[in-house]
Amino acid sequence: MKLENRVAIITGAGRGIGKAIAFRLAEEGAKIVASDIDLAYAEDVANRLKKKGRQALAVKADVTSGYEVAQVFKAAEKRFGGVDILVNSAGIRRDAPLHKMSEDDWDTVLATQARGSFNCARAVQKYMVRHNYGKIVNISSPVPASLGEREQTAYAAASAAVQGFTRALALELGPYGINVNCVAPEYIDTEMTRSVARKDGMYLDDFRKFATARVPLRRIGTPEDVANVVLFLVSDESSFVSGQVIYVRGGP
Repeated sequence: MKLENRVAIITGAGRGIGKAIAFRLAEEGAKIVASDIDLAYAEDVANRLKKKGRQALAVKADVTSGYEVAQVFKAAEKRFGGVDILVNSAGIRRDAPLHKMSEDDWDTVLATQARGSFNCARAVQKYMVRHNYGKIVNISSPVPASLGEREQTAYAAASAAVQGFTRALALELGPYGINVNCVAPEYIDTEMTRSVARKDGMYLDDFRKFATARVPLRRIGTPEDVANVVLFLVSDESSFVSGQVIYVRGGP
């Protein structure tokens, strides 16, 4: 049990990658605070964990709101006594050509990923600094952030912001025993990925063939593939790893 008695807050925990992370960390003994903008999804995750004998709490929060984020951490402290791990998994995509992208689309994507990661990190740091221990993992995207992608200006900007934020925060919080890293998955079989494929007019089977052809390992990744990397980064096995962006995409 690598995370026995550790308390982990996962944002965007109701579905996809966030959900897989919640289950994986719970398997290793973590007490889970599942946060999601849709409480029903968060409660489903928490209830399923409880049926497995794990300790879990569901909290509704919009990560773009500093107030709502603060309430998540207060609830975690009240229920479990503090926070050891934060995984910023909440994210959204609103892909469109620049001339069709609205200010609301741009602001929503940037606010959810970039401001959301900032809000959560700012809220959790006081708990971690107090105990001179903590693990923060941010979720980004590799290609849009580093090379760009057509019709993904907002998503690319948000992903790049999260990666830069990760590196800077690792320098700032490192002296307090806090590890900060970023996981950048791509070609992962999630509902978000499937919805993008449908938006692009692709059948799911065609999308899987297209993605598989571009992945050196010749398969699409699963949310569990991402969760396993996050588990390593929030465990003490990665105690000398910080400020890194780790791609999870089946190749370089």
